[in-house]
Amino acid sequence: MTLKDIALLNLRRRKARAAFLLAGLLIGVTTVVALTSLVEAMREDIADKLDRFGANILIVPRTENLSLTYGGLSLGGVSFEMEEIRMEELERIGTIRNAANVAALGPVALGVVDVSGKRILLSGVDFEAIRILKPWWKIAGMEAADGQVVLGFQAARTLDLKIGDALNVKGRTLTVSGIIDETGSQDDQLMFTRLAAAQSILGMEGRVSMAEVAALCKDCPIDEMVRQISEVVPGGKVMGIQQVVKGRMETIAHFQKLTLGVSSVVILVGILVVLVTMMGSVRERTREIGIFRAIGFRRSHVACVFLLEAALVSALAGILGYFGGLAATAATLPFFTESADIALPFSPFMAAGAVLGSIFLGLLASAYPALLAARLDPTDALRAL
Repeated sequence: MTLKDIALLNLRRRKARAAFLLAGLLIGVTTVVALTSLVEAMREDIADKLDRFGANILIVPRTENLSLTYGGLSLGGVSFEMEEIRMEELERIGTIRNAANVAALGPVALGVVDVSGKRILLSGVDFEAIRILKPWWKIAGMEAADGQVVLGFQAARTLDLKIGDALNVKGRTLTVSGIIDETGSQDDQLMFTRLAAAQSILGMEGRVSMAEVAALCKDCPIDEMVRQISEVVPGGKVMGIQQVVKGRMETIAHFQKLTLGVSSVVILVGILVVLVTMMGSVRERTREIGIFRAIGFRRSHVACVFLLEAALVSALAGILGYFGGLAATAATLPFFTESADIALPFSPFMAAGAVLGSIFLGLLASAYPALLAARLDPTDALRAL
């Protein structure tokens, strides 16, 4: 009979004690895996939203004056010496080192026009890029083709126009092809057409007023993308729109610190449970230890029996704790994010860490009881009962 067989037989004979030992480690491993997986899932969710929903880099013309606006309210400030951005400069963005991280580039030509005696802001855009830059747009009708425009919700109401109506813009007759559902943003007050058409109407051929960039920055910091774009677009001021993202990431960082604290406490409790359980097992099996020593078992053999028992239970706790942690994460994740399509893929590194970490903690907590068992004198152990 090997030491492993003896350890297995002891676990089978003392099922209640083995179950208590398993529960102590299982709760600890499950808690750590669940909290770690939850933090990572939330981080991935924010990174995915950063990559998919809207522009996160803005390119505007350089100006030497400060804008006198606050909260969308203009206080009379006028920007002088403002140069428009040339299209050839924007084309250089495709040559930067992280060009593969640019999901969409949307140049915008802006200008005020008169429609039916009312002044309205005309915006020329690339509708293919808009699908990525502004995925929340819902257009009743169709996107603007040549000779057509799409109206914002408030613009259509103010101009009293509907789909199919015609309007005159600087001597050109344009047809309303669609109306954007109310977005609650400034887009509701604009009139949109294709970029080339707007440039022709506004006399801005080869130039744009600004550009929006959707950068896939999950693995690339926005600050680095801003630096690279600034180098190839000297005529524009490049800004990263990251206040909201940074705020959410800071919240996750605080939650991660809380996770580390809770995990440490739970692990400490698990170690104490294992220590107390193994100490009780040593006292309960004093006679058994004496018999082992009397028939020739060495001290190292006795210690190995206890350590093998702890290792077997710890390995099982690590396996069950990993899958239990994933299940707990899947159950609690809807309370922390509104996204319903977040997947929790199997992570071999976390699984290995859960099992190996559980075994390490089990052996660490069982080292002192195993040492006490090995030091028992066989004569005293047999005489004690």
